[in-house]
Amino acid sequence: MKDKIFGVLQRVGRSFMLPIAILPVAGLLLGIGSSFTNATTIETYGLESILGEGTVLNALLTIMSSAGNIIFDNLPIIFAVGVAIGMAKKEKEVAALAAMISFFVMNATINGMLKVMGDILEDGSLAGDVLSGTVVSVCGIQTLQMGVFGGIIVGLGVAALHNKFYKIQLPNALSFFGGSRFVPIISTITYVGVGILMYFIWPVVQNGIYALGGLVTGTGYIGTLIFGIIKRALIPFGLHHVFYLPFWQTAVGGTMEVAGQIVEGGQNIFFAQLADPTTVHFSADATRYFSGEFIFMIFGLPGAALAMYRCAKPEKKKQAGGLLLSAALACMLTGITEPLEFSFLFAAPILFVVQVILAGAAYMIAHILNIAVGLTFSGGLLDLFLFGILQGNAKTSWLLIIPVGIIYFILYYVIFTVLIKKLNLKTPGREDDDEETKLFTKADYNAKQNKSAAEGGTASGDEKSVLITQGLGGKKNIADVDCCATRLRCTVVKPELVNEAILKATSPSGIIRKGQGIQIIYGPSVAVIKSNLEDYLETAPNEEFTAELPAEAEEAPLVAPGGIANKSGAGTVKKKLCTPVSGTAAPITEASDEAFAGKMMGDGYIVKPEEGMTYAPEDAEVSFVFPSKHAVGLKSSDGTEYLIHIGVDTVNLNGEGFEAFVKDGDHVKKGDRLIGFDIEYIKEHAKSDECIIVFTSLQEGEEVRLVKSGKVAKLDETAEIVSLN
Repeated sequence: MKDKIFGVLQRVGRSFMLPIAILPVAGLLLGIGSSFTNATTIETYGLESILGEGTVLNALLTIMSSAGNIIFDNLPIIFAVGVAIGMAKKEKEVAALAAMISFFVMNATINGMLKVMGDILEDGSLAGDVLSGTVVSVCGIQTLQMGVFGGIIVGLGVAALHNKFYKIQLPNALSFFGGSRFVPIISTITYVGVGILMYFIWPVVQNGIYALGGLVTGTGYIGTLIFGIIKRALIPFGLHHVFYLPFWQTAVGGTMEVAGQIVEGGQNIFFAQLADPTTVHFSADATRYFSGEFIFMIFGLPGAALAMYRCAKPEKKKQAGGLLLSAALACMLTGITEPLEFSFLFAAPILFVVQVILAGAAYMIAHILNIAVGLTFSGGLLDLFLFGILQGNAKTSWLLIIPVGIIYFILYYVIFTVLIKKLNLKTPGREDDDEETKLFTKADYNAKQNKSAAEGGTASGDEKSVLITQGLGGKKNIADVDCCATRLRCTVVKPELVNEAILKATSPSGIIRKGQGIQIIYGPSVAVIKSNLEDYLETAPNEEFTAELPAEAEEAPLVAPGGIANKSGAGTVKKKLCTPVSGTAAPITEASDEAFAGKMMGDGYIVKPEEGMTYAPEDAEVSFVFPSKHAVGLKSSDGTEYLIHIGVDTVNLNGEGFEAFVKDGDHVKKGDRLIGFDIEYIKEHAKSDECIIVFTSLQEGEEVRLVKSGKVAKLDETAEIVSLN
């Protein structure tokens, strides 16, 4: 259980990195734009002629500031989508769409509850008993101030729903909505309920968050020390993002009124103050969660790198020096500490303990000295320049970083040197002679912790996915996989490698080949088949597949379900069939769609309509009505199942030109109206207006014969089901 929880937390931490990754860019845009459009900065450096109001550069910098600010203003929805993508196992684009929809639905529901309960008045103003700052505008919706937590709640919840349901198989009547299409549906329904619950629950949670933030704040400098130690200690486990994010982005890190707005989270407070020209000195209480990083990232860890270099063996010093220098420069410039931290964590864990303690102390020292330098991602020179030096010492107290940093450089150098020599630690350049001198990474650390991981495992997958891959010529030959409502649509590199005999072993209704395009007809369950195939392709060997086929396999005709390969002759009439539409009847082989013409969906007939209305040809139950209303499924009392499909490629019309008079589960009498349609609209916007009647429940040895061709009226006896057995 402990390992499972740990694994989940790791995934959560990794999912945070996608939205976090945009923050440096947003911070740079906002930092540069705000810094060089600040009237005080312009006046101080005498830049009125270049950067003053009305200049081209001022306009450009103002735009940059706005571009950066919009990201910070909309972090909740960014986290909702980003976390959902990060936590989704497959088909991440579906999770992203579902998360965005759910975010809007949840907040719209909360808005509705606020109105119903009288918290928001008819004129849009807040009731007098609503605390200031608890209701804010999110994406234009007045809702509870949930901050980034709101986005995380949506992202994690949608991801859980997605991973549970993206392969769901529904009954035939609802199969169109199965697979990944079900995810946005269930997410929307779920987050209506979540929105209602949040109205009652979130105020309590919010009070708890404020209390936690108050506890951290109330412990003063000791609280800052503890925060810094915990954050650095979580680095090896990849859980530091989970820990620090609430302090950076939510009320756990404090709240402050900036420019008339309540702002939550240390990083958000800093950037709000950065955008406010009236700010005199940035809040050290807000920046306590990151200002200390400049001390040990720019000064401390490079001191550790120098110590490791000086302690290296003479014959390995040159090689170690090059590696350590590049790692130290990366740490100083960008704040990326992993190459250095994981090297001594891997080789000498005691040094990491020292790093954790000294780094934690750096956070506290910065807080004590009122150092208030912001950052976007890590405490490197770039962020120090933008958010410290450019803002001026009066606002940031950045100059104090230099003397403290020098002390830290000496401390790291001395402590690391003493421990390396006294304990004979195998830091870079001190390895045994037969070992390679290198910097270790997080991947190396994880590999060390998981030596038992299997090597060289073979790809596995369900039998159907394996056969489809082989039939398409192997993974290397498959360029693209997609599906529509009934067909698996694949693009192959070499059509000559496609093996239809293998594909037929997967029990398709039919196979259509058009150059490099291969369509395999499976029916409504195709969405799940596609998902399984994509899962298998991720681990399948990336190679072509060829197989020698016996002659009889190559010559075997494809048999349509419930029928035979175009047998004719006498037989027993099992059922008379009435036409559901007036027009001109013709054999199904004349259908404009190749799949229908080849009887791949089943046997039947077509009618070129003269009237834009279909009628129930007998008493029956409506199995389903397609959402696009271009097709309806019926099941008679004797078990005969059939599909009335209006037009070819009409699914792309999305219901335009159609009107349904029935719904799923309805019982209809012979002659009842089913679906009305606009013949002229369909002729103009689709491939054909012909109505295709396909019988999907035929048994082996049964076929449909046309008994009346040419002009027919609705409900005329037009065809019959014949048994040839």
